[in-house]
Order: sequence, then structure tokens, then C-alpha cells
Amino acid sequence: MSEVHRADFLVPHTHPTLPGHFPGQPRVPGVLLLEEAACALRAWRGVAVAGVIEAKFLAPLQPAAVATIELRADGARVRFAIRQGATLIARGLLEPAS
Repeated sequence: MSEVHRADFLVPHTHPTLPGHFPGQPRVPGVLLLEEAACALRAWRGVAVAGVIEAKFLAPLQPAAVATIELRADGARVRFAIRQGATLIARGLLEPAS
């Protein structure tokens, strides 16, 4: 059985990256989603991200919406998926630091 780590997060409406990011229709920037993946990896394994091997952003995430990140070991790398309910927001593959 594969080891899995899950964590909920949200980006508040007051986050400094949101003004100007799709004015009138705020969206959480992809870089913040990747930062959440990195934070979840640190919380789970105690290591930083050395690189993002792949990342796909499939649906927008609105500020103040609760999302769930799921990390799953894939050999020495870690797969991530970010969902809001049943909607897949982003997925990808991380290279953990040694």
C-alpha cells in the first residue's frame, strides 16, 4: 500500500499576490499552489522541494476556498494532487531535496 499524506489549506482574500491577478475574478496563482505542495512535503517528510518535475493546472481555485492537497510517494519522488471537493485543481511530480 502506498503511503499518502493529506492536508487542507486555503489562501485568504487578503493574500498579497491576489490584487492584480485576474482583476474582478481573483484566482489563486499556480505558484501559490506549488508553495502549498512544498509546505505539505515539509510537514510530511521534513524535506524541501529540490525541483518541480511536472505541474498541470487544470481548474482555477478561488481565494478563501478550502482545498485539499494529497501527496503520494512515487519511488524517490512525490506525486501531488490538489482538489476542491471533487474538482481536480492541479497535479504534478516533485523532486524532494536530499
